[in-house]
Amino acid sequence: MTVSTTIKQKTYQRTEYPRPQFRRQSWINLNGRWKFSFDDENVGEKVDWYNQPSFSKEIQVPFTYETKASGIGEESFHPYVWYQRMFDIPKEEAGKRSVLRFQASDYLTKVWVNGTYIGKHAGGNSAFSFDISHAVDQAKTNELVVKVEDSNSCCQPRGKQRWTENNFGCWYVQNTGIWQTVWLEFLHRNSIEHVKITPEIDTHSVVFNYNLHGLVGDQSRIETIISFKGKKVKQLSFVPDRTKMNMEVDLLSDIHEWKVMHWSPANPNLYDVTFRLYENEILVDEVESYFGMRKISIQNGQVLLNNSPIYQKLLLDQGYWPDTMLTPPSDEAMIEDINKTLEMGFNGVRKHQKIEDDRFLYWCDIKGLLVWSEMAATYEYDDEAVDNFTKEWLEIMQERYNHPSIITWVPFNESWGVPNIATDKRQQAFTEAIYYLSKSIDSQRPVIVNDGWEHTISDIIALHDYEEFGEKFYERYSDKECILNNKIPHNYRKYAFAEGYQYKGQPVIITEYGGIAFSNSDGWGYGNSVQTETEFLKRYQNITDAIKKIPYISGYCYTQTTDVQQEVNGLLKEDRTPKIAMDKIKEVNDRIK
Repeated sequence: MTVSTTIKQKTYQRTEYPRPQFRRQSWINLNGRWKFSFDDENVGEKVDWYNQPSFSKEIQVPFTYETKASGIGEESFHPYVWYQRMFDIPKEEAGKRSVLRFQASDYLTKVWVNGTYIGKHAGGNSAFSFDISHAVDQAKTNELVVKVEDSNSCCQPRGKQRWTENNFGCWYVQNTGIWQTVWLEFLHRNSIEHVKITPEIDTHSVVFNYNLHGLVGDQSRIETIISFKGKKVKQLSFVPDRTKMNMEVDLLSDIHEWKVMHWSPANPNLYDVTFRLYENEILVDEVESYFGMRKISIQNGQVLLNNSPIYQKLLLDQGYWPDTMLTPPSDEAMIEDINKTLEMGFNGVRKHQKIEDDRFLYWCDIKGLLVWSEMAATYEYDDEAVDNFTKEWLEIMQERYNHPSIITWVPFNESWGVPNIATDKRQQAFTEAIYYLSKSIDSQRPVIVNDGWEHTISDIIALHDYEEFGEKFYERYSDKECILNNKIPHNYRKYAFAEGYQYKGQPVIITEYGGIAFSNSDGWGYGNSVQTETEFLKRYQNITDAIKKIPYISGYCYTQTTDVQQEVNGLLKEDRTPKIAMDKIKEVNDRIK
């Protein structure tokens, strides 16, 4: 029998607005103390826990029960968990629609309000919402009950979550239940559901795709106001004749001598935009947003940012914290990770096997940190896995599309979830389908299939190699034709392409290397461990310099930002203490290519 204990320690609170790319004033945060219960025998629904919950535990949302921050801190797997809390509708929001939003909950989430079943959502990484207007009592206190079902199935996208009793290799404690902010938003019966924002720097314009909720007609009007650092750039107005509308706006203006301000790591310029919906000239919805004017393209084996080649110096970032695991503990914690990444001379991160908190991406947008957004993997291939993966990947791409910091989509990594992709035509076809599906949503960003090795169709050839010695690395990769024509395995064991596919001039980036651990660490790293900072820096510099010397390689991604549980190959410890002087890491990254 597993005995759980209540953890007494620092209280973490997530009170920030959870969706900074699409902000409204009318909302309330539902994070904080909730009633909580395990339901290992799955009896809760049968005995109507949603009507008469009597939960003996408390949990701090949005931290999962496995974390210390939750107040529970039990790592054993429980497949069924329940939450309950009360909430009131603010008097000033009376008469509006009440929309309940979850930024993420892992994996199958069911919701009841005042005993009324609202709906369910499958997927542990994407945001979702329910209109609960019909179930709330605006004059009384309301009861919200949530059941989350999880499993050890390798057919659900689980990323780095273990599916066995204990951690192993680079797989860590599972993540069960609500793990990002829960909140209520209050909307008029007619509102702005979503706006997809696409920058077009070659025509100095931006395209808005409006998606409206409710009825539109002659009495409706949409106003769009674009500004830069407080100076108005454009103000436009139109009468929508349907719920989905497009508009392209020329951004040329006299706000600056350059006429249009581009977004880049060196100059992360952001335009602010306000969307307003009027009914009979009465303002019924207002949303604050922003966008960056930047372009990602590929030409002559190079990745271009705003039509100029960019050498990418990335960190593999898994986004785990000691007390909160996958949930960032605060804005300050996210900012610290970004700042230290930049201070070490990196210009981006590959968010590994995790769809990160929207606020992390917001701060990357502001600070100019490039992001490769990578999907959490399944670990088996069958019809169920294909269905689970595809639905959630589409949701994630649509949610994260507007962030200028995201410059690459990575749906697959190291053949996880497609283990026989090297020869299996069905698995190859699946990756091609996801590639083209991704391109149908976003034609601008590169899509990588599959990061590490055994690529099928891919905009970038991303190779993983934990070679310890720079001389050996340089010798092996100096013969481009051998590596990229599958004559030799690029890392002694895997080939760059799956059978039937070939190199077509794509950029080549080393997207995992290094992973150096210190010998006094209680855990593991890649290759032989080192004993001193001097030994570490010698090895780090030799292999990094070798990568830079190879002319056809246009960037790298070092493993990794921080230690994660038993994997201790981070440049920072789990508590974000640097293991090596950060300025010395920067010196290596800044050395001329």
